[in-house]
Amino acid sequence: MVERDCSSIPEALSNTGARRRRLIAAATTLLALPVIPSLARAATILAVRTWPADEYTRVTLELDRELKAEHFTLDNPHRLVVDLEGLQADAALNQLISKVRPDDPYIRSLRVAQNRPNVVRLVFDLKQPIAPQVFTLKPVADYQYRLVLDLYPKIAQDPLMAMLNKQSTNPDVDDPLARILEDISRNSPATTTASPAPAPAPQAPGQQPPARIALPQPAPAPATPMPSTPSRRKRMVTIALDPGHGGEDPGAIGKSGLREKDVVLRIARQLKTLIDNQPNMRAYLTRDDDFFVPLHVRVQKARRVRADLFISIHADAWVKPTANGSSVFALSERGASSTQARWLADKENAADLIGGVNLGSHDKHVAKVLLDLSTTAQINDSLRLGSAFLDEIKKINRLHKPRVEQAGFAVLKAPDIPSILVETAFISNPREEELLRSPSHQQKLAQAMLAGIQQYFVANPPLAHIADAS
Repeated sequence: MVERDCSSIPEALSNTGARRRRLIAAATTLLALPVIPSLARAATILAVRTWPADEYTRVTLELDRELKAEHFTLDNPHRLVVDLEGLQADAALNQLISKVRPDDPYIRSLRVAQNRPNVVRLVFDLKQPIAPQVFTLKPVADYQYRLVLDLYPKIAQDPLMAMLNKQSTNPDVDDPLARILEDISRNSPATTTASPAPAPAPQAPGQQPPARIALPQPAPAPATPMPSTPSRRKRMVTIALDPGHGGEDPGAIGKSGLREKDVVLRIARQLKTLIDNQPNMRAYLTRDDDFFVPLHVRVQKARRVRADLFISIHADAWVKPTANGSSVFALSERGASSTQARWLADKENAADLIGGVNLGSHDKHVAKVLLDLSTTAQINDSLRLGSAFLDEIKKINRLHKPRVEQAGFAVLKAPDIPSILVETAFISNPREEELLRSPSHQQKLAQAMLAGIQQYFVANPPLAHIADAS
């Protein structure tokens, strides 16, 4: 039997207790020290971009982590101040200064400085007072975290007035601005010319002229109403053209680098020129430059200008480069007509996530109601319009499908406007990408679309707006 030395046990316990007391004392000392926050690693700027346009200017900072930003505006002179927490001033951020263009409608200049440790201050010197929106976006598609600064004018220009200001008045066309001007002139105070008084009879020499007696003036005879004649004016037809994507959202990109947002804007501009040259027709672009427009805003713009048709122009892409041909889509309330149509609708509806929408800047419930008001009549008219487009486009390009397909495209949900989405070609197909790059092919596409519009109106003459009735 092995004997144990029990005398060492109390000593070991004493040493353990001493070590424990020392650890407790050290922990207490640490807790008593003032808490000094450790500086987290500063975020890294991956890219800086600006998107100046008449409607608003967007400034985007892409980073590897989310930032906290605070902002305020100053007057006399007008400035926007943005404090970015968790950032250090560096060369990448200073690149933003050089990206401010002289023709930017809102930004005159930009200053960047380290305001305090871990906080960078941006000061935008402005050309006019603004109503800024500052928000962050989570990573999506090819983008990491983004801080977005949208500089809107304090008084936004109404789309209808913007279009009317560019529209020349034609007296033979029933145009809203022409009617307003005519009403003003008709209701202005009439300036009547008095009939000349009869010359007094010659008087004999020395004879006093007879005293004038004030006679009551006869009441003016009531004006005889002119017989009403039917107006010979023809109503101005408005076509809303919607170049897809834009700004932060490039859309599909071809193998050679051609971006969907660029080519569809070129086609839309050419189509607008063709439409504007037609009698009693005019076109309105939902975007006329490289900037992003949310899907629901595109619909609202078309309704605001009282468009008779809405045509959204795109360039398709598919996972296989062999896919080719043009397609036309209309809205569906009962599911997509094919798997590809459903996939494409989901991709196009995700444009708001990629382009970047400030969800806090508008009432999402109102937007949802607007997009849920589509009617069967609108869809039927859209199908007829789409068929007319296919008849014309097939003359210059192969059709991917010989019929109008349907899916739940958010941009087609104007409840009172026939609306279609045209996929001009597959930008993911190398041969069709080259066609889309060609100005002559772009012109052919625009001419085919104009012919489709004219074919539709021959079979479906535009009705008078309710507000146009006199």
